[in-house]
Amino acid sequence: MTDDPFGTRYEDLPATLPVFPLTGVLLLPRGKLPLNIFEPRYLAMTRDALGAGRLIGMIQPRLADDPAEVPALYEIGCAGRITQFAETDDGRYLITLTGVCRFAITEEVASMRGYRRAQVDWSRFRQDLDEPTGVSLDREGLVERLQRYFDGRGIQADWNSIRSTSDERLVTTLAMVCPFEPGEKQGLLECPSLEDRSALLMALIEMAAAGGDKGDDHVRH
Repeated sequence: MTDDPFGTRYEDLPATLPVFPLTGVLLLPRGKLPLNIFEPRYLAMTRDALGAGRLIGMIQPRLADDPAEVPALYEIGCAGRITQFAETDDGRYLITLTGVCRFAITEEVASMRGYRRAQVDWSRFRQDLDEPTGVSLDREGLVERLQRYFDGRGIQADWNSIRSTSDERLVTTLAMVCPFEPGEKQGLLECPSLEDRSALLMALIEMAAAGGDKGDDHVRH
């Protein structure tokens, strides 16, 4: 199943959204996030989303003092539309979410079939629905830092594809796939613009490539 995810109108964005809390997982507008759904509550969430606009809000949970407590959520997440869907023989769903627009949670509402839902405000991120603009990106500098960063972590990469990818897609993809700490991922999500995200991404990669602290104290929330 495929769909054009970019025809969404601001006026059609829902006031209430199912949310999928995952630590260290980042979805950005126009980014693609593959997910393997197997928990009963998230299978139910996926089925419900398929029948109601196919939007799911990806968001990070905050660390809870008591592991038995339901963790609070970060305020900011990103909604993705289910643009690919398959069901496996053992009942799992393999889906791809394509990022549509970021949102701010205003309050959580009663859960439905075990999964969490929230009332959301899209107004701060309305520009996410616009066509992406150019970004001032030092691609050679980025590739050089990225090579050192990947080499230090044993990560393989297709450098020809990296060099030929558009600036926006490159920044979005790297922000999503690089193994940054949760706080750093959240910082990348909350950047006001692609330009800001590009600058933060370069800084994080440069610090990591230089052997700096890999903790998430670089970005505080």
